[in-house]
Amino acid sequence: MRILIADDHSVVRKGLRQILLEGFPNAHIEEVPDAEEMVRRIMQGDFNVVISDLSMPGRSGLEALQQIKQISPNLPVLILSIHPEEQYALRVLKAGASGYLSKDMAPDELVNAVQRVMLGKKYITASIAEKLASVFDQDSGRPAHENLSDREFSVFKMLASGKSVSEIAETLFLSVTTVSTYRARIMAKMGMKSNAELTLYCIEHKLI
Repeated sequence: MRILIADDHSVVRKGLRQILLEGFPNAHIEEVPDAEEMVRRIMQGDFNVVISDLSMPGRSGLEALQQIKQISPNLPVLILSIHPEEQYALRVLKAGASGYLSKDMAPDELVNAVQRVMLGKKYITASIAEKLASVFDQDSGRPAHENLSDREFSVFKMLASGKSVSEIAETLFLSVTTVSTYRARIMAKMGMKSNAELTLYCIEHKLI
């Protein structure tokens, strides 16, 4: 069994490794500090499951997830985050993740999640299942950011975090013109006129 852990904090990686080795003593576990290296390892190696942080320097785990699903559509990917699951779980599941876990989870939950996704199933908590069900009831009342595409959402968070258009372009390997276009779409969909408004929105909704 081969597991890949991606997180920019070495302490977190070591902690996850210890938990996983207690549940899977014979597992071969590799660690990477960012999304770029995660994608490279997946292209080079044959992993059974990937555990990725959502927020890492450069590309986010969400951005990398889209590429991973193109490289290896059947590879289970579990996303970890410090953010509440109600803010991100649906988005990462729609993007192809096999599950979403908060970093304050109980250790045995990680082992349970890995066991479940290894069987080809999704790891979904009761609260996520309830939210999934509510999506089918009605779309009215949905937070404005849920109307953004995954790429728009990534640009949105970077703008709200204070990054300039040129910095975002460099990070996402896009042209400045393309990022400016994304910014215009985001402002239109969110009904906002400035980056400061985006920042305030993100803080209020616990997105950053």
